[in-house]
Amino acid sequence: MNEAFGLPLRASLDSDRWSMRIQLPEMLPPAWAHCGLTAEMLGGLYSRVLARAGADGNEARHGIVYLCNELLENAVKFRHPQAGSIELAIACEDGVFEIHLCNHAEPVVAAGFRALLEQIVGRDPGELLLERIEANAMSEEESSSGLGILTMMSDYGVEFGWQLDGGPDGDLSPVAIHTYARLRLITNAGA
Repeated sequence: MNEAFGLPLRASLDSDRWSMRIQLPEMLPPAWAHCGLTAEMLGGLYSRVLARAGADGNEARHGIVYLCNELLENAVKFRHPQAGSIELAIACEDGVFEIHLCNHAEPVVAAGFRALLEQIVGRDPGELLLERIEANAMSEEESSSGLGILTMMSDYGVEFGWQLDGGPDGDLSPVAIHTYARLRLITNAGA
């Protein structure tokens, strides 16, 4: 399973284009608290960079914190038990904040995520978000899967790209899930 959805990934995690790289190591299993702390640190740091470039500092901080926290929480929540580290790389230039995150998931989890991505790509995120909210209100059994991603796309204008890299179908080894997100904080930035 090697598939791509949405935006193409701009650079690998090893590329020199990233201004910061973070690895949450396997020996310190990432927890919910690490997500919030990391997101707050990134929001505080990069909102200052963006404010100097002309963005609203508070809006930038809020958007970056929300984006990073959601992505990190998903990586922690859905990670393979023996997955190793969660890696992320950050770039911030021309009024655009970018993050590339890689985690590993069990094949069945990756297959579910793939199905979600097929629903999301090519649809209006605001419309799909309303459908999901209505479905959740109508049924207690309905999963809220995808609400965070759809909210980021609909309310914050985040653009996403995903790449799923794993063995052949039926292989039980972890699937690498690369998530690339781009948040424009200055109008016409990076266009």
